[in-house]
Amino acid sequence: MIYKKLPHTNLEVSKICLGTMTWGRQNSEEEGHHQMDYAVDQGINFFDTAELYPIPAHPDRYADTEKIIGSWFKKTGNRDKIILGTKMAGKADFTKFIRSTGFTRETLIEAVEGSLERLQTDYIDLFQLHWPERSTNYFGKRGYKHDLTDHWQDNIHQVLETLRDLITEGKIRHVGLSNETPWGTMRFLEESKVHSSLPRMITIQNPYNLLNRQFEVGLSEISIRENIGLLAYSPLGFGVLSGKYIGGMKPANARITLFPAYSRYISDNANRATQEYYKLAQEHNLSLTKMALAFVNSRPFVTSNIIGATSMKQLKENISSIEVDLSDELIKGIETIHNNIPDPAP
Repeated sequence: MIYKKLPHTNLEVSKICLGTMTWGRQNSEEEGHHQMDYAVDQGINFFDTAELYPIPAHPDRYADTEKIIGSWFKKTGNRDKIILGTKMAGKADFTKFIRSTGFTRETLIEAVEGSLERLQTDYIDLFQLHWPERSTNYFGKRGYKHDLTDHWQDNIHQVLETLRDLITEGKIRHVGLSNETPWGTMRFLEESKVHSSLPRMITIQNPYNLLNRQFEVGLSEISIRENIGLLAYSPLGFGVLSGKYIGGMKPANARITLFPAYSRYISDNANRATQEYYKLAQEHNLSLTKMALAFVNSRPFVTSNIIGATSMKQLKENISSIEVDLSDELIKGIETIHNNIPDPAP
């Protein structure tokens, strides 16, 4: 395993992070425990979850994933071996069953204390805001269109004040963003620069994969110049970059087969690009899965690559991608496909 420091900390995290969003829906508690056992044996010390998980979100399964991780901590006593990240749900129609008040002081405190209880821990290493309160382009929106009906008032200073107090209390150690834009990222960073008592966002968890490299447009420069690390999620594009959907295949129990609404990585252009990447991987005697994950692992702005799996076979292949070094020739082939079919699945 390769390790990299979380920016602005002394915490070393594995370059492969264990994602958990299927536990409690597509995976049982026992399977989640098995995945965590195997991951730790392979040198993974970084887990990522969220109060929203499992996905798709549903009131009957609210925060079940955190509970599964908590029961594993209780069973194994391995809390001190893991750097743990979780996320507070943002304001949206599909999260009204959680709360509808946004990132107020009261709800930030409520979210942290709820996660601590479910995770059966005294502290969270990395507490993240799952998506912005304001209306902006995330979750598959390619460009920004100003929404005149959005009445968001800039509360970033107040959010950081509350997070500072939670850090002071020892309930969280560090803070990060998720599904953020360049403007939002810099707004948070500048606030903590101007007000040195406020905590600094150290990571940003955004989608990044061969079918969606939009992070490179503006955020990659911010990531490198400001030292805010990318925690890349959906590195296989909901499994599309495993190749299992090529030719219109609908494998049983696969994510998009079960939940067709999650189809942002399925389109004519995305399918065409996936086929080209599959062909390139074969030419270099690699599975598409390993090539796609190794590409993400190799990017200089990536702190950790959040993989997810519903089977142990998938998990083993995903983790083994850390052993793959992509040749200059293969990287050139990837760039050729990307230039011909850029970001077909934002």
